[in-house]
Amino acid sequence: MSGATEIQNLKSRDPFAEADEDSGQTTQTQEYIHIRIQQRNGRKTLTTVQGIPAKFDHKKILKVIKKEFACNGTIISDTESKGMGEVIQLQGDHRIKIRDFLVDNESGLGLDDKTIKIHGF
Repeated sequence: MSGATEIQNLKSRDPFAEADEDSGQTTQTQEYIHIRIQQRNGRKTLTTVQGIPAKFDHKKILKVIKKEFACNGTIISDTESKGMGEVIQLQGDHRIKIRDFLVDNESGLGLDDKTIKIHGF
């Protein structure tokens, strides 16, 4: 009889419920905008910006950033970034300038400062 109750308990409990909760948490972390720096050769660095909302045109943002910061950059598509969404990649260390641009209401995007996380050394 105790064996039958164990089987009923297994049927009532969804073993993948915890996995669904975990995936829900990853979507919450994707609401953040991550600004990272990567080391290249010697003193050369790359700045990557991930998580800019889709309502903004990434190509126009990149064009303004390149002109404003006097650097080159590119957009890494979904397929190349392995599920991280579209990532803007810039030459050089522009972490603070990018944060100021994203927060600025007049010449930038006017995003909330609490949603931006800066990573790097």
